[in-house]
Amino acid sequence: MKALIVDDEPLARRELRRLLAAHRSIQIVGEAGDIDEARERIDSLAPGVVFLDIQMPGGTGFDLLAQLDRVPRIIFTTAYDRYAVTAFDVNALDYLLKPVEPERLAAALDKLQATPVAAERETHGHSPLEQLFVRDGPRCWFVPLRDVSVFNAEGNYVRMQWGQERQLLGRSLAALESKLDPQRFFRANRQQIINLALIRRVDLGIGGRLLVQLNDGHEVQISRRQARQFRERTTV
Repeated sequence: MKALIVDDEPLARRELRRLLAAHRSIQIVGEAGDIDEARERIDSLAPGVVFLDIQMPGGTGFDLLAQLDRVPRIIFTTAYDRYAVTAFDVNALDYLLKPVEPERLAAALDKLQATPVAAERETHGHSPLEQLFVRDGPRCWFVPLRDVSVFNAEGNYVRMQWGQERQLLGRSLAALESKLDPQRFFRANRQQIINLALIRRVDLGIGGRLLVQLNDGHEVQISRRQARQFRERTTV
């Protein structure tokens, strides 16, 4: 699996590279010393996993994640254990304190190998998005898109709903739609995209429209223009 090391300390990058040399399943494809360089390397190299420091010049590792369209698997590596709670709040794969112990690194890589999403994304570089990183002040999440019931356009932004959470994304609905799995998500109308797997029921609406109720109770109207396509894709 391709790996990228992101750390502003050259000695730390060198030590992690040395430790990873013992694991043949990991191919180190590059390094980065700040978040701008890291963003470019992630976009160009498409690593399956990133070993990510948190405190770096130009921002934190969380700032980097918020800037990415496609977020690879993340293993945090840092000297500050006070970040551990936040790291696991965002569902990082693991959190390694410096100096990194070989046993802890091996355990983190075992978790990585048990996570097929990472390998799948690396093999299919143009595959649909599977998760999004969302940040709201001090709160952060990796959100599996299978859990998102609906995306709502709000001007040039998108409000996405999963469970009881409703967070705003800094991108347009059209830009997001181009990266979603068309087998899972459907453009219901000009303002909304729904998750087909989370539909509870469908009722006839007015003027050829359809009214969809999602598992979380959210109701979405499928426009007359989209209703025919919806019927063709479902058993309705």
